[in-house]
Amino acid sequence: MTTRIKPNALSWLWLAVAIIALDQLTKWWALTSLQPAETPHPVIPGILNWTLTFNTGAAFSFLADSAGWQRWFFVLLAVGISVTLSVWLSRTPRRDWRTALPLALIVGGAVGNVIDRFHAAKVTDFIQVFIGSYPFPVFNVADSAITVGAVGLIVFGLFSAKPSADVR
Repeated sequence: MTTRIKPNALSWLWLAVAIIALDQLTKWWALTSLQPAETPHPVIPGILNWTLTFNTGAAFSFLADSAGWQRWFFVLLAVGISVTLSVWLSRTPRRDWRTALPLALIVGGAVGNVIDRFHAAKVTDFIQVFIGSYPFPVFNVADSAITVGAVGLIVFGLFSAKPSADVR
């Protein structure tokens, strides 16, 4: 008797690789085109600027003013999360795109920012969006992928559950 192995969702990691490539390409563009740093380059005035910034912390510059230990903390955290999510992908059926898509986006974003932390000890950000007159913190493609993936996991998790046929 032969046991048939069901195809898993690890093939979705190609999306993570695409996110990493797009993230690194756009950061290279920002570093070479948006000098000097902190100078806004309006794309849609009052709504969207390209503004080169650097972040040694995490989201919203969390721990950015720490003594440097946060670099390796965030590297280890991102690697741990990426490994955990990759294992989750390996246990997810390939056809379950509602789980696989968000997981791949998060892995791609996490690894994209880890690359920055390894070679520069800081993350390159360049997308500045305004909500009314309030500037949202500057972010990058990797941050966007992580956010969309996390929201996707929550939304698909909340709204894709099948109702029980017999509740007593």
